[in-house]
Amino acid sequence: MLHLDDKALSLPQVAHIVRLENENYRTKTFTLDVHWPEAYPGQFLMAWLPGVDEKPFSLLSNDPVQISVAAVGRFSRQMHTLSSGDTVWVRGPLGHGYQPQSGPMIGVAGGYGVSPLHFLARRLGDGRERHIIIGARTARDLLFREKFRAAGVHLHVTTDDGSAGQHGFVTVALLPLLERLPTATVYACGPKPMLEALRSLCQERNIACQLSWESYIRCGFGVCGSCAVGKDGWLACKDGPVEVILPARV
Repeated sequence: MLHLDDKALSLPQVAHIVRLENENYRTKTFTLDVHWPEAYPGQFLMAWLPGVDEKPFSLLSNDPVQISVAAVGRFSRQMHTLSSGDTVWVRGPLGHGYQPQSGPMIGVAGGYGVSPLHFLARRLGDGRERHIIIGARTARDLLFREKFRAAGVHLHVTTDDGSAGQHGFVTVALLPLLERLPTATVYACGPKPMLEALRSLCQERNIACQLSWESYIRCGFGVCGSCAVGKDGWLACKDGPVEVILPARV
């Protein structure tokens, strides 16, 4: 028998937009009048606009709830037409997020994967060494540089075209950190090819990693199967979205 979390089965909750912030040329952060103190980094919500669609978004903050939305499709473009005071319906918090480990933090954010890592970096602001690597195609696509600096982390930037930070993929910044901090945990969120590369790299070096997978989530609680990752039936919405890979015992 399938056991579903009460949050997954609950009806969407009415939320009002209380603040909007432009992050870059096509990304906005929405602050809602909803407070989920029990939510933690890596979890997500389902946002619903009647007559349009329902889509998942990683939590940027839980108290109040914040999400960042890039205008890349029909639903997200419709979200960008909303103003302060407008209504959106939400379900959550959903899924299993990051499981913070002791020791240094190395966060790797590719593209729009900055939201859960900013949430995590704030949560882990307990004196430990924290590094965040932001990777994007161009300087124009970078997100949250000032937000991460304000959180007091060591910030590293890479761009595919070299227009900001180091020229290349996120690994050009990650490899030196792994050499210096072999007891760190790598926490990542971004596109599938990046996560697959990080998984292989960390397993080769016997380093703990936690990967938040972007997938096509429809129901949000493991019934439809649209968000399956790999061939073993692992579902991003129910089993994840964060996959925890601990180092082998030596």
